[in-house]
Amino acid sequence: MCGRFAITLPADAMAQLFAAAPDNALPPVPEYNVCPTQTVHAVLAGESGGRRLSGLRWGFVPHWYKTPTDGPLLINARAETIAEKPAFRAACRTRRCLIPATGFYEWTKDSTGARLPWYIRRTDGAPAVFAGVWQDWTGAEGERLRTCAIVTIAANVAMQAIHHRMPVILEPEDWPLWLGEAGKGAARLMRAAPEDALTWHRVDPAVNSNRAEGPDLIAPLAH
Repeated sequence: MCGRFAITLPADAMAQLFAAAPDNALPPVPEYNVCPTQTVHAVLAGESGGRRLSGLRWGFVPHWYKTPTDGPLLINARAETIAEKPAFRAACRTRRCLIPATGFYEWTKDSTGARLPWYIRRTDGAPAVFAGVWQDWTGAEGERLRTCAIVTIAANVAMQAIHHRMPVILEPEDWPLWLGEAGKGAARLMRAAPEDALTWHRVDPAVNSNRAEGPDLIAPLAH
């Protein structure tokens, strides 16, 4: 899964990277401990052409939820079942997005059961761009949310040392197809990253708290 990540790229740099027009209300950066239900940066295909850099609530809310907490918190969508799951099947066809990150966190456990956090990033230093899906939700009293989930896949062999799943990470040449700008066939992009695409290091257990903040969270743990 992907349940926590960091984004340090300035909004104007993200807009330039994706050739996207930025919305006015974007979440602040840098953010070293992005948690579910927070607003995250996402790139969407514009309704009248072009791309938009927008802020979406991380936690997909299906249209039949009466409130945002009416059912499970859907932060991830499994690539293997996304096309069949009622919550995601329409979104995976017509509402796909890109979710940029500098890196993400996963946890292992030691012999005592203590949670050991790892920070995972691209080996080449480029941003990790997750495949995502999004959904507009309107509540009974007019509350409106634009929400998203990160698409995950079975981990490659290297990543299995840390976790059995990983986010789908898209290369720049894949972005137009995932956004629906380059026709159909986006399903073939839902694959694990190459074995050498990611690197990771242990970080301080301070990040175990969703209230922790600051650049020290991604620094290698001193031994």
